[in-house]
Amino acid sequence: MNTLKLGLCSVTFRKKTIEEVIETAKKADISFIEWGGDVHVKNTDDAKKVKKLCDDAEIAISSYGSYFNSALYDEEKWKEICLIAKEMNAPSIRIWLGKKNSEDTSEEEYTSLLENTKKMCLIADTYGLLVCPECHDNTFNNNTDAFLKIKKDLKQDNFRTYFQSRYFRMEYDLDRIERTYEHILNMHVSYRDLKREQRFRKKDKNYLDTLLKKFISKDFDGIVMIEFVTRDSDRNFFKDTKKLRSY
Repeated sequence: MNTLKLGLCSVTFRKKTIEEVIETAKKADISFIEWGGDVHVKNTDDAKKVKKLCDDAEIAISSYGSYFNSALYDEEKWKEICLIAKEMNAPSIRIWLGKKNSEDTSEEEYTSLLENTKKMCLIADTYGLLVCPECHDNTFNNNTDAFLKIKKDLKQDNFRTYFQSRYFRMEYDLDRIERTYEHILNMHVSYRDLKREQRFRKKDKNYLDTLLKKFISKDFDGIVMIEFVTRDSDRNFFKDTKKLRSY
């Protein structure tokens, strides 16, 4: 039986301290944490701190949620981000791939985005790091064909992707998993986000179940990262982890 690897994005609990995030993860028996660069890990001192605390708690650091946008490339800033990730012993960095949907991106903008992202991959590779854009609207990684295009044009082995549902587009989601599976590092799940959960139940209460079972059928070895829970509460977070462990 395939058991999903469960992780927590620290941005789920932005109001918690580093110590409190780790304590919540421990209580839920979570094995991985992705540390965000917006609140919890902003520099190498923060990185050293979370590494020691996670090591002591026997929790692995899955990734660094940098929120760095490849459309706004800054080499010194990117090197600093890579250093922070390396200091934490995080194997990958999550980024934003541009500021526009792929269909709204001009050829000139695409060329610039491609060049920037390639520079990022080459630098990250010197640190032994993967570069993974979030799967999201208002970025170039907003659809399957766009991701496959830039993946092919980059020719960088350390460029991967996250998976995140597009909601109410089951055919699209299943096709995306099928066609990009070999490149998917981790999966983001906002499993009990209040508005989405209510809408899912009206549309198809088994929507996310179907996607997770698709991953399990393919022996997914990545991490299912819980990103945001209803009312930011520990209680709902524990419910989410319990649900995900039922697979």
